Amino acid sequence: MLLPRLAALFTSLGLCALAHAAPTQYPLTVDNCGSPLTFPQAPTRTVTIGQAGTEMLYGLGLGDKVVATSLWFNDVLPAYKTQNDKIERLANNEPSFEAVIGKRPELVTVEFEWMVGPQGAVGTREQFHELKIPTYLLPSDCEGKDNLVGADGTRLEPFRIDTIYKSIEQLAQIFDVQARGEQWVAQLKGKLAASVVKVQEKGVKQASALVWFSSTDLHVDPFVAGHKGIPDFMLGTLGIRNVVESDEEWPTVGWETIAKANPTFLVIARMDRRRFPADDHEKKLAFLRNDPVTRNMDAVKHNRIIILDAMALQASARMFDGLEQLASAIDGYDLPK
Repeated sequence: MLLPRLAALFTSLGLCALAHAAPTQYPLTVDNCGSPLTFPQAPTRTVTIGQAGTEMLYGLGLGDKVVATSLWFNDVLPAYKTQNDKIERLANNEPSFEAVIGKRPELVTVEFEWMVGPQGAVGTREQFHELKIPTYLLPSDCEGKDNLVGADGTRLEPFRIDTIYKSIEQLAQIFDVQARGEQWVAQLKGKLAASVVKVQEKGVKQASALVWFSSTDLHVDPFVAGHKGIPDFMLGTLGIRNVVESDEEWPTVGWETIAKANPTFLVIARMDRRRFPADDHEKKLAFLRNDPVTRNMDAVKHNRIIILDAMALQASARMFDGLEQLASAIDGYDLPK
């Protein structure tokens, strides 16, 4: 009975959002990762650097405000494909600074500070702001995190789910579509609650997991999810322990160390990009089943391997789909109580 009640609760919250959201008052100033952004009106031309921000805008019904995208891990969600096909992709990975400003954006949304930040692969925020182009960095990648330590930054405090809600709500405010933002956040909270209940009802105890994102080569130490990051939050929310304790976002850890930890589950990222050999999840699976160290892990021997889209392991709206898929997969295994 609990799941239907949760669904009804969050549906009603969404309807309330539609009824009570107030219009944006311009000029609007938003604090974003320590940088005040002022908008005289809703932006009409946006360039996105990062799939998470792109799909947030699509989900808010703002696809017509996006003039170019970049940095993709997975194919766009089917619901957004028609809209996305109309929009120029500047690059599958990082675009050039010139390509971005050449689209004359009134806003640039940024998923990762290593793309636009003090050591940005695309440029610094100051470079954009000098041209009067505001850059909105998703709060999930700056709040409680030092992006100057480690390849992908280091978490100073555990990832907070409210930073995803904040991204959606602030983007909705910037574009004056607050009702859509509030309704969507309510729906996402409902998904999260339902996933937690499913695993609680399963009664899994003392289970652990490793999340393997990719590797520069299949025979070197893999990039795995660190302590305090997004996948760690996902596992912890469902009552599953992450066997990796590094505070780096995606540290490299040797397979011998991982095999010794012997996680109950292995979660591997599926992606459509091909920057590294292990971006291909089929190659990950083949490695796990054939390598003399990994093939003897319990998770491999018992096929407790869960495949999730890479974007479901990022601070994105897809993370909630990832939680649902994790919960359903765990529910399907016969595990000791």
